[in-house]
Amino acid sequence: MNIKQAKEYIKDSVFLYLKKDGFGEYRIPVVRQRPIFLLGAPGIGKTAVMEQIAQEMGIALVSYSMTHHTRQSALGLPFIRHKEYGTEEFDISEYTMSEIIASVYETIEESGIKEGILFLDEINCVSETLSPSMLQFLQYKVFGRHTVPEGWVIVTAGNPPEYNKSVREFDVATLDRLRVMEIEPDFAVWKEYAKEKGVHSAVVNFLELKKEYFYAVETTVKGRSYVTARGWEDLSEILLLYEEENKKPDETLVGQYIRNERIVKEFCAYYDLYQKYKKDYRIEDILAGQVSETAKERAKKAPFDERLSLLGMLLDQVLYGMKEVTETSDCFSDLVPLLKAVKQKAASGSEETAAMLEKQIQGKEAALKAKQRANTLSAGERKKYRQTIAFLESAGKDLYMGEYQSGEEAFLALKERFDAKVSRMKEDTVKVQDRLHHLFSFVSEVFEEGNEMLVLVTELTVNTYSAKFIARFGSGDYQKYNKELMLSERQNDMVKAIAALEL
Repeated sequence: MNIKQAKEYIKDSVFLYLKKDGFGEYRIPVVRQRPIFLLGAPGIGKTAVMEQIAQEMGIALVSYSMTHHTRQSALGLPFIRHKEYGTEEFDISEYTMSEIIASVYETIEESGIKEGILFLDEINCVSETLSPSMLQFLQYKVFGRHTVPEGWVIVTAGNPPEYNKSVREFDVATLDRLRVMEIEPDFAVWKEYAKEKGVHSAVVNFLELKKEYFYAVETTVKGRSYVTARGWEDLSEILLLYEEENKKPDETLVGQYIRNERIVKEFCAYYDLYQKYKKDYRIEDILAGQVSETAKERAKKAPFDERLSLLGMLLDQVLYGMKEVTETSDCFSDLVPLLKAVKQKAASGSEETAAMLEKQIQGKEAALKAKQRANTLSAGERKKYRQTIAFLESAGKDLYMGEYQSGEEAFLALKERFDAKVSRMKEDTVKVQDRLHHLFSFVSEVFEEGNEMLVLVTELTVNTYSAKFIARFGSGDYQKYNKELMLSERQNDMVKAIAALEL
């Protein structure tokens, strides 16, 4: 299965493992809650998907790599305790709490979230001294003498032996206590993730043309060469920063992330061509509706890979604007109830208004800290919290520095600041809508009946930020072409059905 399918299985399992009956007992007893074992190549996204599950389900996540753990660190250290049994006294051995179990309790205490996932990576690389204790842990959720808290589901992961020399193959007794899911690389699934994360379109478009280069492990005369999903994503991050600083990446840089000489050379050649397309087509002119006839003619005659690259560059710019607007809109939605609470205090005076604002800031900071501690915070959510807190702090500073006769006057100043930001967001929204309209117009005029319109509509449909933007602010072009393409698909289905009847 691919990582997306595994994610859905894990979410379902967590939900069902935490399901209780009318007496508060787990429907599946803890001893029967088999831990999940994700077995897949390195860099395929096993850790990233666990973070996504925790964020989407609103539960906590504690992650540990088992490679560095010894028996003592995992199970706890022995110490002597003096006890009495009846009339006799004894010195007995006990154990401190496992570092892993203690981390779960600390997460519960600091975040206030009592349910979660304990994710143990590289579990098939545990030391020989720890291996016998894993059977007890996998079945009874116990490390040493300490049990994993109720409400915590165990998910484990590891690499197949061919990828990791430290791997020890599990015996049947161990495997019989696990739910094994073998994960295979899948570019289509990764592409969805890459678009959400804003992975550089040069990387995504290159892999769209060369899907076989998405994940590759080979043995050459120079040793093992490898290319992973993690490598492509990390390369994207450094490329974006290089471009921001007007630096030119070269094969040496790319080769530090993509460990295959042939793929490095081909990607660098494509990247140079990508930058040339960007310059020649004047992307911003197209999105401003000022496309030259020269650019139109070139695009019409361009081969498919050039068209795909051009469409990717145009989409990237529009999606970035959509992402910024939707995130700002989310922040304002978050601010509205907070400002309403401040308004209720306005009648009590400007000092009470400022005090209420400070209380809202503290509440948001505490919530941010708790979610960070529980690892349930996505990048988008973190940005929303930061934007909300920044607005409240800036407004609070103005209230503190200003001289207001009443709380209502102080709140009015706060509202004016908020309204000004909303007004700017509306202007940005119109700009993005215009750019989207010009994009549709360009694709319709230049590519006519080609597949490019289908690609454009599909990308806008599956991307979270574009879907949110269109749902909130609308797009006549999207609705028009989406409807036309759906009608076309239905007609094709009818033709196939008729053909199948051999009429």
